Amino acid sequence: MITGASSGIGEAAAKELASKGAKLVLAARREDRLKKLQEDIQNQGGQAIYKVTDVTSHEQMEELAAYALTEFGKIDVLINNAGLMPNSFLYKKQIDDWNKVIDVNIKGVLDGIAAVLPSMRERKSGHIINLSSVAGHVVGPTSTVYAATKHAVRAISEGLRKEEYSNNIRSTIISPGAVKSELTESITDPDVKAAVGEMYKGAIEAEAIARAIAFAIEQPADVAVNEMLIRPTHQER
Repeated sequence: MITGASSGIGEAAAKELASKGAKLVLAARREDRLKKLQEDIQNQGGQAIYKVTDVTSHEQMEELAAYALTEFGKIDVLINNAGLMPNSFLYKKQIDDWNKVIDVNIKGVLDGIAAVLPSMRERKSGHIINLSSVAGHVVGPTSTVYAATKHAVRAISEGLRKEEYSNNIRSTIISPGAVKSELTESITDPDVKAAVGEMYKGAIEAEAIARAIAFAIEQPADVAVNEMLIRPTHQER
């Protein structure tokens, strides 16, 4: 089950996992993108279903998990990938952006975990992969609120690991650096957007993160890859 599957890392992960035989439940807000991705996967012999979902809605995330269980009988892996990065200086008081990034990046992750955890605990098996960021390790100017949400994702993931390891539920944090995606499009400050755009000129392909996700999933059940930090070779921080 992949949130934010309509583009970037989510789309790349879907294609990578489908090529390895995974049955996919794709979730995002843009139905046209989901439908196209489903068709692409099916044309390559893969299996995928989708449901239009807003991760900030607890009810919609519960419905997504119920749909996955109805169609496939179990949820082996959740990839909490949906995210926003509306960077800005604090003094500019982009309150609406702050609320959106907190709702998507923190509450969306919690909603995903809440939706899948009961069935995983019942089966005593499962794997939850949360996308953090290099910003979850290093705070820079304009990234303050975004970094706070990504630090929170790491805290949530570690808390989840400690609460559920005895139920054989694995927790993995993936922290990408600059990756080619639509993430920078959520920046509303034009000056900040231009500066971030310069940094992203050396961004790596989303497929690099997709391969890391697949690596974590493919480990034997008694092996948990708890965290990976993946930067472009030439990214300093």
